[in-house]
Amino acid sequence: MLFPIPVPPMNEHITITTAPCCWGVDDVRNPHLPAWDRVLAEAARAGFGGLELGPYGYLPLDTGRVRAALAACNLTIVAGTIFDDLVDPAQRPNLLRQTAGICALISALPKPARHRGQRFPAPYLTVMDWGHEARDYAAGHSDRAPRLDPAAWAGMLANIRAIAQLARDGYGVRAVIHPHCGGHIEFADEIERIAADVPAGEAGLCLDTGHLAYAGMYPVQAIAAWWERTDYLHFKDIDPAKFAETMGRRIRFFEACGAGVMCPIGRGSIDYPAIRALLAERGYAGYITVEQERDPRNTASILADLATSRAYLQRLGF
Repeated sequence: MLFPIPVPPMNEHITITTAPCCWGVDDVRNPHLPAWDRVLAEAARAGFGGLELGPYGYLPLDTGRVRAALAACNLTIVAGTIFDDLVDPAQRPNLLRQTAGICALISALPKPARHRGQRFPAPYLTVMDWGHEARDYAAGHSDRAPRLDPAAWAGMLANIRAIAQLARDGYGVRAVIHPHCGGHIEFADEIERIAADVPAGEAGLCLDTGHLAYAGMYPVQAIAAWWERTDYLHFKDIDPAKFAETMGRRIRFFEACGAGVMCPIGRGSIDYPAIRALLAERGYAGYITVEQERDPRNTASILADLATSRAYLQRLGF
């Protein structure tokens, strides 16, 4: 067996955190989003030591206000997020404005602890492409998803590198590229290409087990394949019956999430014992963020779902 079990305990090397998407926070224009201070309070109540900022504009870009709220909840921010159209060259000023605002905030807040063996200190800047209808409807379907032509790919690459360079040189923040369902960095060929085209000194990867599986990959194999570029991880799980139904429909990615395709960790199809064994063997250290995208109008089970995910991961030794 490639990754034998049992493996050594990992708790001292890893902190499990969460993100506002567990409360349905993905689009700041959605009128049903919960208040940001409620999300902080419930993340602390659920036992997490940290969380992500969520999409740009969800938490206020007010250092004093956010610092006080985090201190009251005994939380730290482990990452900010660029979640936008990375392809259009005309987006550059907007993307750099977001980068500067996010990085100025997270670099001024109290820093999350750095674990022994962690490659780069948190907080990170996760960078995700989003906003393309044809790709959104093709999420999970590599065979029908339109790919960028060389010129469009070069434009996206230039935007990503500009974001990463500003984050690094202006604020000391490590950018991590997050392959995301419904964006132009989703499938194995696109991850391979972006890892080759963006120098390791500029940005790493944030691999998400749920997005990898939704896009047709085996997460443990994908993490192993891009291990040298993976600085940060997201964990989620997929309900196999709902996923099979989703793949037979023409449906946007977040519509599938609203229909419950994501489930508490340990109740889905992703092989977390194998992932845990791989991370222990390779010596992963740092932060892992638990996510479970949902419709923000369906929030009654959030704390129970997070408790289920945390308990399952704890039983595995995380």
